Amino acid sequence: MYWQQGNACLAGTLSLKDSQAECCGDEKEDVRPSKWMLRAVPKLAVLALFCLALAATWAQISPGPLSRAHQSLSGATQCTSCHKLGAGAASFKCLECHADIAGRVAAKRGLHASFGAISASQKQCATCHSEHNGENFNLIRWNPTPGAFDHSKTGYALEGKHVGLACARCHTAAHIAPAQRATISIKDLNRTYLGISNGCVTCHRDQHQGRLGQNCQQCHGFNDWKVVAGPLGRFDHSRTRYPLTGVHQQLACQKCHLPGADGRPKYVGLSFSTCNACHTDPHRGTFAGTCQSCHNTGGWKRVSAAAVSERFDHSRTKFPLLGKHADVRCGQCHAGGDFKKPVGFQKCSDCHQDAHQGQFVQRADQGECSSCHNVNGFKPALFGVKEHAATAYPLQGKHAAVRCEQCHIPAGRATIYKVKFAQCTDCHKDEHQGQFARAPYFNQCQQCHDLNGYRPSTFTLARHQQTRFRLSGGHLATPCNECHRAKTDFAGRGTVKPAVMYHFEDRSCIACHQDPHQGQFRDRMLRISAGGKEMGCEACHSTETWSDLQRFDHAATKFPLVGAHRAVACMDCHKPPNLETRLRNVDFRAAPLRCEQCHQDIHGGQFARAGQPTACAACHNSARWRPSLFDHETRTTFPLKGAHRNVRCEACHKNVRLLGAKQVLFYKPTPARCVDCHGPTGKPERLDKVGALRPGWVELRPRMAM
Repeated sequence: MYWQQGNACLAGTLSLKDSQAECCGDEKEDVRPSKWMLRAVPKLAVLALFCLALAATWAQISPGPLSRAHQSLSGATQCTSCHKLGAGAASFKCLECHADIAGRVAAKRGLHASFGAISASQKQCATCHSEHNGENFNLIRWNPTPGAFDHSKTGYALEGKHVGLACARCHTAAHIAPAQRATISIKDLNRTYLGISNGCVTCHRDQHQGRLGQNCQQCHGFNDWKVVAGPLGRFDHSRTRYPLTGVHQQLACQKCHLPGADGRPKYVGLSFSTCNACHTDPHRGTFAGTCQSCHNTGGWKRVSAAAVSERFDHSRTKFPLLGKHADVRCGQCHAGGDFKKPVGFQKCSDCHQDAHQGQFVQRADQGECSSCHNVNGFKPALFGVKEHAATAYPLQGKHAAVRCEQCHIPAGRATIYKVKFAQCTDCHKDEHQGQFARAPYFNQCQQCHDLNGYRPSTFTLARHQQTRFRLSGGHLATPCNECHRAKTDFAGRGTVKPAVMYHFEDRSCIACHQDPHQGQFRDRMLRISAGGKEMGCEACHSTETWSDLQRFDHAATKFPLVGAHRAVACMDCHKPPNLETRLRNVDFRAAPLRCEQCHQDIHGGQFARAGQPTACAACHNSARWRPSLFDHETRTTFPLKGAHRNVRCEACHKNVRLLGAKQVLFYKPTPARCVDCHGPTGKPERLDKVGALRPGWVELRPRMAM
C-alpha cells in the first residue's frame, strides 16, 4: 500500500496526504505518515526515477528482443555480456561463451574454420547468426538450405552412398565420442553438429572386431561396403604376400578366407605356398611335379602347351598339334585322361561333328571340312569368290563383296548354305512394294538394275518415253526424285518405311504441282483438249517453262490487250498482295477494267461529273495517251478555226496550279477574247503561268470562260 502511495506521489498525481487518504479508502480520517515513511519516501522516489529512466533508455538502445536461446541475457544490465564497450565499431564476445566453437576455430578444423580467420571484434559471427529479431527467430541461417549444404566445408566431403543421407543419420548424440561431450556447451547433444568423428566406426559396426585396425578405408570405399577390390574397392591384394593373378582375381574373398575356429573369416595365417593348400589333386598323384608344371592361374582346364611340350613332344606322334589344336585341352581328345587309348584323326569328322547337317555330303569330297577350313580356325572359311564360281551361282559385281553371312544367315548348325537364287527377291526385299509385280516387269529387278549396283538405275529417258507419261520440255531435265518421291499418308507424314512412287493414276499437272491460282481458272482447266483429256494447267502454260503463257489468250477475257497495254507486265495490273514479287497469290479476277481504276487522274478532277471519277476514255485510248482525242469543236464554246487550228494546246492553256506536291494544268478558265491573248496591238499578250496578265498589262474587257 505504501509503495503504491510512493509511486503515485512520484508520478505527481497525488499529494502525500491525498494519496494516503485515497489508498486507505477513508477520506475523512486524518492519517498522518510516520517518521519512517518520511525518511523512506525520498529514497524510494529516487529509485523509482532511476528505474523509469533506465527502462526508457533501454527501449531506445535495444534494437529488439533477444531470441529464446539468449533470453537469460535480456535487460539493459546484460548488454556487456555480448557487446564490448568502448570498441568504437561493433564488437562482440560470441566466442567467450561459445568456447567449443572457439576451440575448433583455433585448431583450424570444422565448418567455422573454413570461413577464414575470425577478427577480434567477431563481427563475422553476426553474418550468419543475427540477434535482436524476436524470441522465435532462428539463429542458424543455412546457405542455401540444409539439404543443399556443402559438407566439404566441414573438412569431410560426402562421397558415394554418403551423399543424400539425412543429417540426423550421422549427427546424433549416440555418435559423439565421450571425450568430445565435455567440449560441447549445448545440453541437448541431439541438437548439435559438433563432436562427430570422421572415422568409419563412428557410425558403422566394425565387422572385423578390431582385428584389421580402425582404418576401414584401406579396403573399403564409399560406394559399396562389400566391394573391397577392383575399380570400386580400395584393397590392393598385390601388396600382400600372395598377389592375385588369372582367375584368382575373380574369386570372392570368402572363397579363400574361410571362417576359422572362432567362426570369423581368417585373413592372416593362410597357407599359399602350393596349389594343394586350396585345390585337391584331380590326377591323384599320377603326374610328377607341381601343378604349375602344366597349369597356371589362367584356368585349371587350360593346360599350358608350352609346359606340356617340355615333358611331352606331341609333334613326334602321328598327329602333330598345329594351329588351334595346340590350344585344345588334353581331355578334349583324351577322354577321361586316358592317354594310352588310340584316338582317331584321319578325318576331321573323327573328332568334329558335321556342323552343316549334311548339306555338303553330295560333293565329291563328301563334305570334308578341310575343303573349306584348316587348323588355324573355323573362321574365316577358305571358300571364297573363286570357289563360289564353281557353284550354280557365281558371285559377280557387287555380290563379290558381300559377306557370306549376308546371304547365309548365321543360325549355328541351322545355317543354310543352299539358298534360293532364281529371283532377286529371293534375297532382296521388294523396295517398290509390289509396284512392278505385274506385267511387263513381274518383279524382275534386272530390267532396271544390274549387279554393279542398285544405283544408278538402267531405266533411261528413252524407256520413259514408252510409258504413259512422255517427258517433254522442262520435264526432261527434272531429276527423277522430284516426281518419284516417298508416298505419305493423308496428314503429310511419311509411312513407317516409305516406298518411292512410280505408278501414278493421276498424271495431271496438279498431281505434282500445287494450283497457285487457287481455282480461279478451274473452268479453263476443265476444257477438253484435242487428245480428249482435260487441259489442266496446259490451258495456259507449257512444259517448256512455267512462265510460257503463249496458250493464254487475253483477247478472250473481258479486257483484251490492245495498244500500249500489250507491252504492260502482268504484275502492273494484277497486283500481288502484301508487297509480294510473284503472281502466286494474285486474284486475277479483281483486276480493274476501266482506265481510271489503274491510272491516276492527272487533271485534278476538273473533268469529273457528278462525283464520279474522270472517264479517261472520253479523251484518250489504249493506243496512245497523246495527242488527245478531245473534240474542241463540239465540247467547248471556242471552236478552233482558221489559224487557231495550228496553235498548240499549251499556247492557250497555261493555267498551272499546285495540288499538294504536283503541278496540275487547269483548262478552265481560259481567255476567249482576242484582246485577251493578242492585246490591243494585235500581238499575243504575255500571260503568266496561271493565266493572269503580267504586271503592266491592262485588261480591257472582262474575260469569258469557255
